[in-house]
Amino acid sequence: MTEQSEWRFSDDRGQQSAAPRPPGRVLAYVQAGATLWDLGIRPVGIFGSDHDGPDPDTAKTGTLPLADVEYVGAGGALDVERLLSAEPDLVVAVSYGGGHVYGLAPETAKPLEERVPVVVLDVSQARTFGEIGDRFAELARSLGAAPRPDADQDLDAARERLRAVVAATSADAPRVLALSPAGPDQAHVARPRMWPELRVLAELGVRLVEPAEGPGANWSTRSRADTFALRPEVILTDIRAHAAPLEELRGSEGTPAPVVPWNPEPLYGPRDHARFLGLVADALEAARAS
Repeated sequence: MTEQSEWRFSDDRGQQSAAPRPPGRVLAYVQAGATLWDLGIRPVGIFGSDHDGPDPDTAKTGTLPLADVEYVGAGGALDVERLLSAEPDLVVAVSYGGGHVYGLAPETAKPLEERVPVVVLDVSQARTFGEIGDRFAELARSLGAAPRPDADQDLDAARERLRAVVAATSADAPRVLALSPAGPDQAHVARPRMWPELRVLAELGVRLVEPAEGPGANWSTRSRADTFALRPEVILTDIRAHAAPLEELRGSEGTPAPVVPWNPEPLYGPRDHARFLGLVADALEAARAS
């Protein structure tokens, strides 16, 4: 083993993984796998969380080539042997704090780590969107991903466009509400400061609606009437499979506001983030024109 060929990476738990060479068969939590693909690394397999079912949630998979990437399951269907069926030489997972592996039960995560290196990246609200993206990019580079300056240029352009759209509407900026529909009578309204991607929008000047203080750290659960009493002029709606459709919540009397599909488990690659910022800019322009 030479010093040049050895691979080492310290994850956000402070644990270092090492191998004789950069791992080439990566199994990842779906969010991490889709982000790595956006950064130039194709995983051999992905797994979901307790929110997911027997098939991958395409709201979370981005542009992953699902025909070529095995989905090994989610939640209680996962055990060590099932995870290792894809023959990974590295597992990439995420954490929402405390170093806990999201999507895997402790009795699965611990023996898994005894058999294959596991890298855990922190995607919690304690970090900025940029900090999380930088960590994914660092991991991707360590695995052999080539720099993609055109992707960064696209992201810079998307940010500048959104800033320009916001500036053009600053006198009467549209009210933007992020939510996860829970059926015809209830919605979980996001507290923007708790979501790294929403904080990016706020930094770019987007007027995000903040629900009143009360129960719920990340979401404020409100009735349908109370949700639309917040007078949203643009709606970011959770499109993950376990969320209810917005049409079910909105019904025939709901606010006819422009809608942006929103994945609260965002991908941290530049291309996907640029697409999202572009959709928000389009919706703000539509709201201004209406």
